[in-house]
Amino acid sequence: MNTESAEIIDLESYDREKTKELLGQLGGDVSSCFMCRTCTASCPISVVDSRFNPLRIIRMILYGLIDEVLSSDFVWLCSSCYSCQERCPQGIRITDFMTNLKNMAVQQGYAPAGVKAQMDIIRDAGRIYPLDDFDNKKRAKAGLPSLPTSCDVVKKLLE
Repeated sequence: MNTESAEIIDLESYDREKTKELLGQLGGDVSSCFMCRTCTASCPISVVDSRFNPLRIIRMILYGLIDEVLSSDFVWLCSSCYSCQERCPQGIRITDFMTNLKNMAVQQGYAPAGVKAQMDIIRDAGRIYPLDDFDNKKRAKAGLPSLPTSCDVVKKLLE
């Protein structure tokens, strides 16, 4: 560990109750993690980008560094491949935990620009990719029913 870049955590400002409440909201029961590093060793993303380290994220949450995690970009690097979750000897639902972290980050306004743009497109159009008559003709040729070109139901859900 590089001690020059390590941040000292002020335990006087650590809010144990807030951390417990957050862990309850996030699920995954990460408090049973015994830091074996199997999650990080199993993660294909951590091999190519050292910013993503499931164990480090879990530790940061356990140490109460909630805002630092939610405002970071490294949470969004999780590909949801479930390798960490499948191999965790404690049965911690790490991928589900990461998904919940992403959801919480969005709720608190920390979503990256690309995610925000996709959310805007879905809210405005009802789906990521527009669907037109050409697409429905291709569906008909494949023997599939046509789909409505607007998704008003999705728009209503996101209002």
